[in-house]
Amino acid sequence: MRYTTLCYLENPAGEYLMLHRVKKENDCNRDKWIGIGGKFLDGESPEECALREINEETGLTVTGYRYRGIVTFVSDRWETEYMHLFTATEWTGRVREDCDEGVLEWIHKDRLAALPQWAGDRIFLDLLRQGAPFFSLKLRYQGETLVYACLNGKELIL
Repeated sequence: MRYTTLCYLENPAGEYLMLHRVKKENDCNRDKWIGIGGKFLDGESPEECALREINEETGLTVTGYRYRGIVTFVSDRWETEYMHLFTATEWTGRVREDCDEGVLEWIHKDRLAALPQWAGDRIFLDLLRQGAPFFSLKLRYQGETLVYACLNGKELIL
């Protein structure tokens, strides 16, 4: 099992800082647009992991965030992943020019649907947009196809 974090940094213009994953070979997120995050280091809490990953990838130091939910990814290709999902609206610093993971870009929330993303990401981004309370979302993929989704114990119709 793999433990990760993902954070959507939102600016006052209604844009998320997105990462276009184009730099790493054999990246399961290759060519997709995702939030900012990564894998836990030994002994880290979800919050510590999220804050460290954000700083490493963007150069920003988050000062205001909200823990939004847990997403369980099950796949026939990759190990099961438990992702802790956050949003952030306050930080200090400037976005770095170069990121080892891909290209960073501010994208308005209304434009996200047109970008290459995982189908499950669209579900939790919609939950964030709706202001949903803390949630648990389970997503099952066959290859890159989402075949099952369950929100707070109730199966969603895909």
